[in-house]
Amino acid sequence: MQNCILCQSYKTSLYYQDHNRMFLNCNTCDCVFIPHKDLPKPEEEKTRYLAHQNDVEDHGFQKFVAPMVQAILANHSTKDMGLDFGAGTGPVVSKLLGDLNYKTALYDPFFHPNKAALKDTYEFIVCCEVIEHLHNPLKEFVLLKKLLKKKGILYCMTDLLPEKESFKNWYYKNDFTHVIFYTPKTLQWIQKKVGFKHLEIDRRLIKFY
Repeated sequence: MQNCILCQSYKTSLYYQDHNRMFLNCNTCDCVFIPHKDLPKPEEEKTRYLAHQNDVEDHGFQKFVAPMVQAILANHSTKDMGLDFGAGTGPVVSKLLGDLNYKTALYDPFFHPNKAALKDTYEFIVCCEVIEHLHNPLKEFVLLKKLLKKKGILYCMTDLLPEKESFKNWYYKNDFTHVIFYTPKTLQWIQKKVGFKHLEIDRRLIKFY
C-alpha cells in the first residue's frame, strides 16, 4: 500500500473506493488521503478553483467564514498583521477583516503568487478551506509555523472526517481537489510534529499556536 501523504508512513490501508477515486487511511496519523498517482494536476486544480462561486460580497459566504473572523477579532488587534494563505479567487476573510481596518497579506500559488509574503512573519495566519487541498501537507504546516511570530496563531477551517459509515454520502469528499481529510488525532499529530504548543478544535474551526 502507498505511503501516507502527510506522515509518510507505509501503514496505510484502503478506506473507501467509488467509481471516481480511491481513499486510503493512515494507521499512524489517522488521516484519509488520495494516493499520489491520483492527485490532480495544477492546471486541473486551477480550472476547478476558477469555477468556485467565491464572491466576497455574498452574505452566505460571509456567514460561512464568520467563526474564523470572530476568532481573529477576539484574539488580535488592528495593529497585528495577518496572512491569508491560499486566499483563492475570493479572499472573503481578508475582505471582512479589511472592512474593520485589519491588515492582511494575500498568498495563493495560483491567484496571488506573492512570494514576498512568505518572507515575512505574522501575528495570525488564516487558511480558510485550504488544508484539505494540500499535496504536501507536512511541508506546508512547517512553513506556516515558520511564518508565525512567537505568539502567533494559525487559524484553519475545514470539514473534519465523519464517522466511516457516513463517508459514502459525505459531500466534502466529492470535490476532486480535496485530497486529505483530518481527524482530531491527525491534527494532534501535526501539532506535535510541527511544534505547536496548543491545538483547539471547535467544529470546523481549528487553531494552532
